[in-house]
Amino acid sequence: MQQRDVTLLMVIIILVGIAAWVVWPNNPGLHVQVGPLNLKREIKVHRGLDLQGGMQIVLEADQPAGQTVDGDAMAAAKGIVESRVNGLGVTEPLVQLAGTNRIVVELPGIQDPDQAIATLRQTGLLEFIDAGSTFLPPGLEVRTSYRETGEFGVVTPTPIPTTVLSPTQTLTPTATATPTLTPTLAPTSEVSPTAAVSPTPTPTPQRIVFRSIITGQHLKSAQVGQDEYARPEIDFTLTDEGAKIFADFTSANVGSYLAIAMDGVIISCPRIESAITEGSGRITGEFQLSEARSIVIQLRYGALPVPLKVIQNNTIGPTLGQESVEKSTRVGIIGVIIVLLFMLVYYRLHGIVADVALLIYALVTFALFKLIPVTLTLPGITGFLFSVGTAVDANILIFERMKEELRQGKRFSSAIQAGFDRAWTSIRDSNLSTFITCAILYWFGSNFGASMVKGFAVTLFLGVLVSMFTAITVTRTFIRLLYAIGGEKLRENTQWLIGL
Repeated sequence: MQQRDVTLLMVIIILVGIAAWVVWPNNPGLHVQVGPLNLKREIKVHRGLDLQGGMQIVLEADQPAGQTVDGDAMAAAKGIVESRVNGLGVTEPLVQLAGTNRIVVELPGIQDPDQAIATLRQTGLLEFIDAGSTFLPPGLEVRTSYRETGEFGVVTPTPIPTTVLSPTQTLTPTATATPTLTPTLAPTSEVSPTAAVSPTPTPTPQRIVFRSIITGQHLKSAQVGQDEYARPEIDFTLTDEGAKIFADFTSANVGSYLAIAMDGVIISCPRIESAITEGSGRITGEFQLSEARSIVIQLRYGALPVPLKVIQNNTIGPTLGQESVEKSTRVGIIGVIIVLLFMLVYYRLHGIVADVALLIYALVTFALFKLIPVTLTLPGITGFLFSVGTAVDANILIFERMKEELRQGKRFSSAIQAGFDRAWTSIRDSNLSTFITCAILYWFGSNFGASMVKGFAVTLFLGVLVSMFTAITVTRTFIRLLYAIGGEKLRENTQWLIGL
């Protein structure tokens, strides 16, 4: 066997080992830490709504009676809802328009329905408000000057004694020797109770009109990042106008609280520890990743062109039922076994090689599904099983071409070379047409909300792509290895061994 074949064999063995590790059911996932970089990647099978259940939410434009909703506004609202859904980390979601004023959202495997509904229907008036010396806990409803008058105003909140609300968050600058361009806003989790509570009535935050500093229109971008301890943080950037207002305010109010409110409800309240003059900053602290994502979603996609209300909310199980899923899986396994037996009986020795290549194909393809990851729905599984036939079809073309060459009296080495070379054009053209079809199906699924069609296109594309590798490279390498080891005795019985 040539050195090239030995090298390919080693590559195939390494590839199979990696794929087997990825497919292993109890795979712990990836966890790599290099200095401050902490990379965690969970490796698991992502299932769609039809396989694992989830929830379906129907949103409707909340408009006065008789007022029509602009189609462009609903399309923009759909795009914002899609962005919010993606920020929730939901896999294979479905967001589509229904009629002229409704949006249907399907969320497979959602863990917190209340949080999902709250995130989707927010109308999104985002405000940074001056809380003075008082910490305002997340979830507290407050009145603001912008909501009351539509202006930023100069309303100064009446001081609230610290005995009413104990501060639990602080804003601290990044721990560097020189001033940083993005000062850190770091909430802490400690609550310090005061020694005594004043018995006299004190004003409550609900009765005070807090001064609005900037709103969501001054926010340019926001995203989830990591601090120096690999904890989730929120990085944000302001517009030029917002940066100037923010710089003036933070410079004059070091030590005060700056609350972030969405529709009058506090979502975060850090303390200003240094002036933020560059128009960008980061909120850090003991955030859970889901909490950071939720805040970022509201910061980035706060403004909906039309208010939405929830008119239907259904928590649903697998739409096909667990029994149907089990039956579908059983049928798929039976089909693959029949294909393996056919190749073994009809092509004998070469059938064994094709079966091994087919098993490698299935292993590598499923590993890709977990690594990318691809959300598996029943149509997606169908696409994978459909690609099995494509993988076998390539082997059949190759073997039949090899038989023709041997019938013409060519040497076996020449027949192998000719079988792969001359069958390649047919394999290439047929698979290329399949790739084009997959692209059309993916485009259709993306533009018309048919996520099931898109899932079918993705699994079929990956399956056919891997089948080209296994049919050409793996099968050829194994056949050459087989006849290099078997020697002349194997060549003498070639016609019977391959069913010629």
